[in-house]
Amino acid sequence: MRQLVSILFTALALGVTVAPAAFGERAFVIAQQTPAGADTKDDDSLQTKFNRRFPQEVKVGHLIGMPVLDDNDVTLGYVQKVARTPKGKIELIVSYSKWFGWFGRPVAVPIEAVAILARQLDSVEMKPDEYEKAMTWSQGESQILSESDSVRVALGRR
Repeated sequence: MRQLVSILFTALALGVTVAPAAFGERAFVIAQQTPAGADTKDDDSLQTKFNRRFPQEVKVGHLIGMPVLDDNDVTLGYVQKVARTPKGKIELIVSYSKWFGWFGRPVAVPIEAVAILARQLDSVEMKPDEYEKAMTWSQGESQILSESDSVRVALGRR
């Protein structure tokens, strides 16, 4: 038992994840989250920031109709659809408008740029001027996800 506790504390100090190998077994698998020598404090990529926010599985149907708010709690738009690009990236199709999301045009927002906070999505990595500059979304080769599909969304906090 003492050895197991020592391994757990060492793994946590090194920044690795410790998970049970299988349900009911005592063996543990230690899987490193980042490549050896990589410093995650200096890595500010959108994906890294997304992973730091503890993404959780959410049904696509629950995201449809949710408001997307900026830092000042002004509604930028509402989620119309959720799409998967040919490269496998998930995008929220938001009806962006300067008038609280009414009469908006569809804009693709990377799922990594938002965080869920109760019954709203906060646009944490995409500012209102970026919505304004974004191209109007068209389906093209993107695949619209069904309401029963699940995607991972980062958690937000105030």
